Order: sequence, then C-alpha cells, then structure tokens
Amino acid sequence: MYRGYGMFGGSRILGFLIGLVMIAIAAYFIMKSMNKNTYNNSRDYKENRRAIDILDERYAKGEIDEEEYIRRKRILKEEK
Repeated sequence: MYRGYGMFGGSRILGFLIGLVMIAIAAYFIMKSMNKNTYNNSRDYKENRRAIDILDERYAKGEIDEEEYIRRKRILKEEK
C-alpha cells in the first residue's frame, strides 16, 4: 500500500537532509566565530606592537625621556 516509503512517502529522507543542513549551518557559524576571534586577537596584537614601535622611535629620537618611555611601555604591555 505505501511501497516501503512509509505513510508520508519518504519523510525519513527529508528529515535526514534537514538534519544535515542544520548541522552544516551550525558548523559554519562555529567556524566563522572562531575565525573572527583569531582575527581580532591578531589585529589587537599588531596594533599594540605598532604602538610599541612608535614609542621606541619617539624615545630613540629624544622626543620623550626615559621615565616617560618606561611608563608608557608598561601601560601598553598591560593592555595585552
């Protein structure tokens, strides 16, 4: 009468496909959030490194004294 597909004519296959799509969507968002965190961490590191490089240049040029250099460098290292 139902030819082996059940009363709803293959709803098991449809349910399986919907489940696969939901798993794929969840995996996509998990991977996207992991990449975003990695990007933010590396960007923050680069920005902090750039600030330290600028501070080193200013100290080397004599624009700031040693006390100011040490104070600012300590602040930048605490922000990591």
